[in-house]
Amino acid sequence: MEIYIPNAELERKTILKKYKELLLLLYDKTTTEQRKTIHKAMALAASAHKDMRRRSGEPYIYHPLAVAKIVVQEINLGTTSVVCALLHDVVEDTEYTLDDIRDLFGEKVAKITDGLTKIEDLTINSDESIQAENFRKIFLSMSEDVRVILIKLADRLHNMRTLESMPPEKQWKISSETSYFYVPIAHRLGLYSIKSELEDYAMRYTDPISYRTIYNKLKDTEKTRESMIKDFIAPIQKQLAEENIIAEVSGRTKSISSIYQKMKRQNVSFEDVYDIFAVRFVFDCEPQEEIKRCWDIYRIVSNIYPHNKPDRIRDFLTTPKPNGYQALHTTVMSNSGKWIEVQIRSKRMDEIAERGFAAHYKYKEVGRTPKEYDNRVEEWLSKIRTVLKSEDGSALDFLNEIKLNLELKEVYVFTPKGDMRVLPAGATLLDFAYDLHTNLGNKCLGGKVNSNIVPRNYILKNGDQIEIITSKNQQPTFEWFDYVKTSRAKECIKEAIKSEQKKFSQEGMRILKEYFDEFHIDYTPQNIGRIQAATRIKSPIEFWNYVAEHKLSKNKIPQIISNEKNKDLESFQKIISTKHNNKSIDTLINEQLEKNPEIFMLDESASGKIKHIIAPCCKPLPGDQVVGFQTSSDEIIVHRTNCPDAIEQMSKFGNRIIKAKWRKEQEIAFLSGIKLEGFDKKGMIKEIIDIISAQHNLNIRSLNIATKNGIFTGELMLYIENVNALNKLIEELGKIDNLEKIERVGFDLV
Repeated sequence: MEIYIPNAELERKTILKKYKELLLLLYDKTTTEQRKTIHKAMALAASAHKDMRRRSGEPYIYHPLAVAKIVVQEINLGTTSVVCALLHDVVEDTEYTLDDIRDLFGEKVAKITDGLTKIEDLTINSDESIQAENFRKIFLSMSEDVRVILIKLADRLHNMRTLESMPPEKQWKISSETSYFYVPIAHRLGLYSIKSELEDYAMRYTDPISYRTIYNKLKDTEKTRESMIKDFIAPIQKQLAEENIIAEVSGRTKSISSIYQKMKRQNVSFEDVYDIFAVRFVFDCEPQEEIKRCWDIYRIVSNIYPHNKPDRIRDFLTTPKPNGYQALHTTVMSNSGKWIEVQIRSKRMDEIAERGFAAHYKYKEVGRTPKEYDNRVEEWLSKIRTVLKSEDGSALDFLNEIKLNLELKEVYVFTPKGDMRVLPAGATLLDFAYDLHTNLGNKCLGGKVNSNIVPRNYILKNGDQIEIITSKNQQPTFEWFDYVKTSRAKECIKEAIKSEQKKFSQEGMRILKEYFDEFHIDYTPQNIGRIQAATRIKSPIEFWNYVAEHKLSKNKIPQIISNEKNKDLESFQKIISTKHNNKSIDTLINEQLEKNPEIFMLDESASGKIKHIIAPCCKPLPGDQVVGFQTSSDEIIVHRTNCPDAIEQMSKFGNRIIKAKWRKEQEIAFLSGIKLEGFDKKGMIKEIIDIISAQHNLNIRSLNIATKNGIFTGELMLYIENVNALNKLIEELGKIDNLEKIERVGFDLV
C-alpha cells in the first residue's frame, strides 16, 4: 500500500473536482433550489471535517463525497439522499448536533441523519452487542424511511473499497459485519451490483487465500472466456437481426464470492463450475410487451443451442423473486461443449435487478411498472415493523429475527377457497394460521393439507392447500416458538403468552416476598434482579410466572444473594468497558499476559497466562490467518478468520476481538485431517502412506479407506506442524495417479 503524502493545494483541487463530478451527475435531476441545498450541505460537511483525515491520510471529506456519488450514480437517489450522504458523519464525528442539522435542513434530513449516526456512548456487558444495538437503530429509522439503509449501504461500500488502510483486526470486524448483515440487506433490496461487490470485498479480507486463488484463475482464463462469449453470441445476434429484435448483448463473469459459494455448495473445484459467466440479453419495449419479447429471444437461443432439460429454465417473469427481480434464465450447451447461462430481461427489469428498490420507484412514478409487479420491499418493511413492535428481547434477538426476514426463498400456498398466500421457505402450518388471523393461530390445533390431517409444525410446500382446525380451549405455549418461523407468528404467540402470564405476576411477587421475609432479605429491585439473573429468564413476566408456579427453589435464594457477582464476568467487563478504566483493550490484555506485545502470540508459553482454545469448528493450524475472542478472564478461543462462526461473532461482538497470530518458530504438532477421493488402483494405499510417513515423516493417527464400484475414498488424521506443511503434503499427494480430489477436513475449497 502506497503511503499518502498530504498536499494542501492538490487536496483542495481534488475536493473541488470530486464535488463538480457529483453536481454533473445531479444536474439534470435537480432544480436550482435543490442545488443550493446540496451546496449548503457540502459547505457544512467541508467545514465540519476540515481538520479530519481518514486512516489512509486523505482528507476526510473525500469519504462523504464518495458516498454521495454512490447514492446518485449507483443507487439513483435524489437531493435529500445526497444531502444526508454529505452530512452522514457530521453529528457522529464533529461538534454539530442534530438540532443544528434540523435548523439548517429540516426535519426529514435530521431524521435520516440520526438513523445514520452510530450509538457510541453505550455501556454494555459481555453478553450484549453494541453492533446489534446500532443495527436495531438503523432498522428503527429505516422502517420510517428506507433511504436510511440505502445511504448506509453506500457508506459501507465506500468503506470496503478503502479498507486496505485499516489494521487487520478492523478489516476482519468490518468485513464480517458486511457479509453477515449488509450483504443480505443489499440482496433483499435488489441491489445486486452492490451486494456482489460487498461480498467480494468481505471475502478478500476474511478469506484472502481463497479469494486470491479464484481471482488468479479468473484472470488466467479471461481471454478464453471472451473468445467463447464472442463465438456463442454471433449466431444469436444474426437471428435477432433477421427478426428485427433489438437487444444489447453482454457477457458477465460471476463474482468471486458467488463462484466460491458454488464450489462449496456443490463440492467441486473451480474448473468444475460450469456457469462461471452468463450472457445477458437486454431490450427496451412497452411493459405489456416485455414477457412476450423475453420468450421470443428464448426461442431463438434454444433453437440454436438446445438444452434438452426443462429444469434448465427458470422463469422469474410472472413470479418475481421476493426482492422484485424479474428475468427469464436458461442454461444451454455451447458449440465449445460448455454450459452457458443465458439471462433475458427488459431494460426496466435490468435496472431494477442492478439498482433494486430505488429503480422500482423510478419506474413506478412514471407509470412504467406493470400492474402484476409485486412490490415485495413494502411487504418486507411491514414485517420489519412487526419485529420492531416487540419491546422484549435484546438487540441480538432482534438482529437474529431480522436475519430470518432477509431470506429470499418463499413458498406459495392456498386457502380452501383458492386464495394464494406467500410465506418464507421453512414456514409451518402454524405460521400460515397466524398469517390469516391472530385468533386463528392462537386457537390452532392442527390442520388439513391437501385433505390430509397434519400437526401444527408441518412444514409447508409449494402448492399446498391448507385448512386450519381450531379449538376454543386451545392456548399458545412456549413450545410453539419452535413451531414457527415468521416474525408475525412469534409476536402473536408472545403477546398471547404475556397476556396469560400477567395473571401470575402478582402471585409471583407475593411468593418471592414471603421467601425474602423468611430469610430476612431486603425486598429490593437489586436483590430481585439477582434472583432473576440466576434463573436466566430475561422477561419479567416469564420470571414471575416461574415463581408463581413454584419452580424457584426457596433454599437457593440465600446462596444466590450472598454470592458475589461472577468473577469471570466482572473481570471481562473490566477488559471491554472503557468507562471503568482509561486503558485500551490491548493494554489490559497485555497486562494479563504479563508482557507487552502488540499481538497475542499463540504458543505453549501463552497458555500459562491466558488459556487459549483452538476452535473445534474450523481447527486452525499454525500459518492460518486467525482471530481470537475473549470469552472470560482466562480464556481466548482462536478461529480462522474465514470461519462462519468467527464471522458471526465479529459481526456482533467487535469489542471481544483479540489480535492473534502464530509464532514463526513454533514447532508443535497439531491434529488435522485430509479427505481423499479417486479411482481405485493396486498399491494406492502404499503410495499414500509412503508420501506421508517416509517423505514427510509425519505421524498418522487414523486412516479410514473404502472402495466401492472402483471409487476410492479415504480420510486420514495426522499430526502436523503448520498449514504450509499441510499444503506441501496435499501437493505431493496430488501427484499420485488416479487420485482426483484431496482436501483438508473442515477446510473451505480453494
